[in-house]
Order: sequence, then structure tokens, then C-alpha cells
Amino acid sequence: MPNERSEGRIPAVRVRQWSRTWDSIDFDSKAHRRRPPNHFYIFSMAARDLKALTGIRRREVSAGKPRADDLGIQRIHDPARSNEIREFVRFGYPWSELSERKRKRPEYEGLKKPGWLPTAVVVNIVTPLDSRGTQEDVHVNDLLHVIDEEQGSEIVLPDGFSGPSWTPAAGFPIEVIDGQHRLWAFERDGGKTPLPDDYQLPVVAFVGLDISWQAYLFWTINIKPKRINPSLAFDLYPLLRTEDWLERLDHSVYRETRAQELTEALWAYPQSPWHHRINMLGERGVGGVTQAAWVRSLIATYIRFDRKNKAGGLFGAPIGENQPTLPWNRTQQSAFLIFVWQCMKEAVDRSDAEWAMVLREEGPSKEDEAFLGQTSLLNTDQGVRAVLAITNDFTFARAQLLSLAEWTEEPVDDAMDEQAIETSLSSLKQLPVAELLRELTEAMAAFDWRTSAAPRLTEDQRSLKAGFRGTGGYGELARQVLRMISEQQGPVAETAKTLLSTS
Repeated sequence: MPNERSEGRIPAVRVRQWSRTWDSIDFDSKAHRRRPPNHFYIFSMAARDLKALTGIRRREVSAGKPRADDLGIQRIHDPARSNEIREFVRFGYPWSELSERKRKRPEYEGLKKPGWLPTAVVVNIVTPLDSRGTQEDVHVNDLLHVIDEEQGSEIVLPDGFSGPSWTPAAGFPIEVIDGQHRLWAFERDGGKTPLPDDYQLPVVAFVGLDISWQAYLFWTINIKPKRINPSLAFDLYPLLRTEDWLERLDHSVYRETRAQELTEALWAYPQSPWHHRINMLGERGVGGVTQAAWVRSLIATYIRFDRKNKAGGLFGAPIGENQPTLPWNRTQQSAFLIFVWQCMKEAVDRSDAEWAMVLREEGPSKEDEAFLGQTSLLNTDQGVRAVLAITNDFTFARAQLLSLAEWTEEPVDDAMDEQAIETSLSSLKQLPVAELLRELTEAMAAFDWRTSAAPRLTEDQRSLKAGFRGTGGYGELARQVLRMISEQQGPVAETAKTLLSTS
């Protein structure tokens, strides 16, 4: 590969990109949309050299100048954005978003990462045919030249080009279509730590592209694409769920967003026991566990990532030593939680335990009083948290034995799609984990789930249940349920004993 500075030539790849259907387009040079070339070039170039060769045309408001005659396509330069990119290049993300105070603290040193900029800066190489106004036309000696030969293509820099200190006689020979803030990050700025002179940027270069097509490209690159849902990114890249820098920054984009999506699935899916029974707006007097409480409980259980605990979150932690997180998408996660609660409700509905019989006899509606009644712990923050914690810990402990990572589904765009959830539920019910959940919820249904306000409690029972109130009550209720299960017989009881011994 030739040395670009000494020889003034840059090797390039010529990319032919043209569809025959485009031949029917009405190209109009008067509207700054003359027929474009049928190819562009890809090459790499030192960022500082590219910055020196580049003129950035920004839109501006000039008195008496019609907007249609303003040929600038770039946004106003935002120095803060370029400074952020500068810090990103130095030490990556999340270093680029830290305050100066935090960057000086030793505990944040571990957040430094490589600052790659792999996406191309898109530019146009000006030709002698291009005119941007007499003050901005490029002098013939400052133009770049493209050589296409059988063995490859080369971009020839202007004679006398001297790198960052070079100044053109008039206009600049390269116009930026997309990437101005990346280039400005390499501007030499007194008080700022300079970036390496040899840092290379990938470049996609059109040649002689009319200005209206440049504006069109800018729009399609920056405005047209649909932004990815940040939560969906964690379906596409499950490893992000366990990145330590996300946890150390308390980055909530995944955990809170995903917890809210799962809560909405439980509320919206018609066959969910919580269908339209979650207080989504947190309204007073409406009844039901609030959406906020569900979100907090899911973050504390299924979406938990805590290296100190052997039992992590089934949706948020590695399932074993040197094992990755489960690659389940949000539809699978929604279906799993719905199935957990379906099993729990069915077990409670079948139960003839004294506590369930009393609530059915004393409750106003008779139906579902043991599960959804006002004096059932299952319909409280503490009860929801306990069920989620226990079912999570049991399935997490057995995740590898149950081969949960082998349950795969095609990704979907919407976690609330009924048909997609139904499909996931159907396949889930055929897996060994389904039988575990049935056995576990059957054992849990034997626990006395009455609140301290329930009828026919002894004073000792009422006092014990009063201890489940408040923040400390979450963990205590789960421990009491586990103790009860551990006194039974079988594999579920043995797992409960193990969980109690490690908690």
C-alpha cells in the first residue's frame, strides 16, 4: 500500500452501485440534480488530513437570499458534540459521557475502552464542473484527482498538500455529506488533548455529486432510518445485559425499559392472570399492584445482574460459570412470566388449603379471592415480589440442567403481539422447565398467603404477617415461603433447602 503522505496517493476501492431502474429517473441539472456517476469509492485516510481538505457547507440565513438558493446542507456545528466524540476516540464509551470530575476519580479508570469510529464519513470530491459560487470554487491546483486503472483505483491529493497546516487558495476540494462532527473532533484546539495524527477514518467518496443529491443523502442517512428500540438491542446482543460498565453507571435503558415491557405484556395478554388487573397508572383507589411496583420487582428478580449473588436474574445474568446469558428475546421472556403466573393461579385455584378456603368463603366475590382478593398477599407488592423471586431463583439454579438456552424463537418487533406470545407459550409448555414450574407453584400454593387484615387469623398469625410489610417484608416473605417448601418432599424441596443455605 503506497504511503499516502509521501506519494500523495491513497489506494481506493471502486464500488459500482447503479440499478437499471434508475435510468428512468428525471435527472435535472437546473435543480442541482444532474445524473450522478454510477459508482463511488471507499478508502481510509488520516482524520487530520481529511479535515484539512474538507469544506463544510452549513445552512445559514442571509438577508435577501432565497432559501432555495442556499446550497449548504450541514447543521450548525455543535462544539459539545465534537468534544464528546473527541473523548470517545480517546477512551470510548461511557468515558465520553462522564463529567470532568468523574474522569479524575480512580474508580472510573476501569471504564476506559477503545474509541472506534467504524462508520464511514461520506464526502463528495469536487470536480472542475462543480460551482458553488465565485468565492468558493476550488482552484484547479487544489483539486483531487481519481485514477482508475485495471489494477485498482487511487485518490491523488493536490500538489503541495502538507497535511493539517494546508490551506486552499479558495474553496475546499472535498465536501462533507455526513460526518462533520467527527472531523471537527480532530481540530487542534489549544486547551484540549490532541488526538493522534495517524488516526484513520473510513471514507465513502462520491465524485462530482450534485448538491441536491448530497442533501438527499444527508436526509436518508440521518433522518429516514428508524431508530432501533434500545431494549431491542439487548435482544440482538444479549451480552450487553452483563456488561459491567452498564451496571457501574446504573444504566437503566435496558432494565427499566424491559421491566415495563414485561409488565405491559402481563397486563395486555388476554390469557394472563393479570389481564387488565395491574394498576398501570398508579391511580389511588383503583386497586391492584401498580405498574411501578411490578417494574421494581422485575428489576430485583428476573432482570437482576448481581455478581455477589449465586442466583442472578434469569433474564439478566450469566446462567453459569463461563456461560452466557440466555438468548431469549422479549416475547419469550413475556411468555415465560405469563406461564409462571398461569401456573401459580391454577395451583391456587385447585388448592383446598385452609387459607384459600377461608378467603373464598369470606370474600365478596367468592371467585378468585385466594389469588386476587384484597386480603391475599398474592395481590400485593410483597406477594408479587416473592413469587417472582422464588420462581426466578429456582429456574436460574437449574437453567443449565434444563437446557434453557436451547429454547429459541424467531425475534419479533413487538413484545405485545398476541400471536407471537401464544406461539412462545405453546413451545414453552413442551419443555422440562414447564413441569418444574407446575411442581414449584403447586408447592407454593400450600403457603398461607393471607395478609394481616384477612379474617380468622390468630393473633400470632396476624403478628407474623404484619412483619411482611415495608421494605424488609419482601425478603422475609420469600424466605418464609422457601422454608415451607423445604419441609416438603422431593426435588423441589431439596432445591429450596439449597437456596436457603446460600441466601
